[in-house]
Amino acid sequence: MYEYELQNACLKLLRDMFMLQPGESIAITCDTESSQEIVDATAQAAVILGAKPIVFKIAAPRDCGKAGDEDMPMEALVAGIKACDAWVEYNAKYIFYSTVYDRIVEDPENRPRYMNQNGVGPELLIRNIGRVDNILLNRFIMAMTEVTEKAKHVRVTSPRGMDIEFDNEPGREFVVADGFVRKGELKMFPGQISWSPRFESINGTIIVDGTQSPPLGAVKSPICFHVEKGDIVKIEGGTDAAEFDAWLKSFNDPQMLKVAHLAYGFGPNAKLSGDIVEDERVWGCTEWGFGNVGGILTSDIPGGIPGASHSDGICLNCSVWLDGVQVLDEGKVVGPTPEIVEMARALGK
Repeated sequence: MYEYELQNACLKLLRDMFMLQPGESIAITCDTESSQEIVDATAQAAVILGAKPIVFKIAAPRDCGKAGDEDMPMEALVAGIKACDAWVEYNAKYIFYSTVYDRIVEDPENRPRYMNQNGVGPELLIRNIGRVDNILLNRFIMAMTEVTEKAKHVRVTSPRGMDIEFDNEPGREFVVADGFVRKGELKMFPGQISWSPRFESINGTIIVDGTQSPPLGAVKSPICFHVEKGDIVKIEGGTDAAEFDAWLKSFNDPQMLKVAHLAYGFGPNAKLSGDIVEDERVWGCTEWGFGNVGGILTSDIPGGIPGASHSDGICLNCSVWLDGVQVLDEGKVVGPTPEIVEMARALGK
């Protein structure tokens, strides 16, 4: 299925976004829950470009990130992947945020350039890379990043009753999934802007009404997080809320009850599917991470803030104010400049 369109999307990924050169090596990692079709198409695209692919396929760990450490062939993965020029991760039970990942990327001067595509399948890749104007999306994302980085205070609301505020941490770098992966860079799937604000300034209510992953996937009813000074002090809702509350507390790790980061979703073709990689990019959502804070999110805190695991929650149709100026109105871009609004409209939003 999609064998013609998938090959095109994988070529676009490696040629245009990774800028993969003849003779370079690329690690393609996956597990037994990953799409083998997309792994094979990526390896074929690398060969077409004159590069040297190597596929690392492992048995799917029982959990993600550091919670899956014990199931990963750590030394083999670290040595093999770190020796490559580039790395694309398709693992369903993600290596991202694991000890393996931390060891591979710890030295900015000696690491493969990386893109996270956890659990991505053919149709998702075709829709979000093969059929997107990545040049225009890059311009839009960089412009929105610039105005958000300059803001001192941010407020986010949603029609479900979400209302949370925080201050940005001056000088802390944003993680920008702009669609291009240059030497030494660590990038998420395109269509997202992520950052960790000043943790102790985060106060209010987060309402997840899209996806909470792991461990739930698409939620059946909203989960309400009451947050004080960056800490989750209470979780309310239905059975999903109770299950997620128990999951967080099962780690017996205080960091799992802390807000790790947030992100804008700006994927022009992304749709809510229950797949967290795509769900995080649904246009106009905000995504909130809990638990482990990766070092890429805390340029001022080397190594980040370790946690037993990490989970991301999707809040749909968000409104956002930067220093009192509205930039999103229930998911629609309304500012802060006419140029940014025009680019959003050109992207079909």
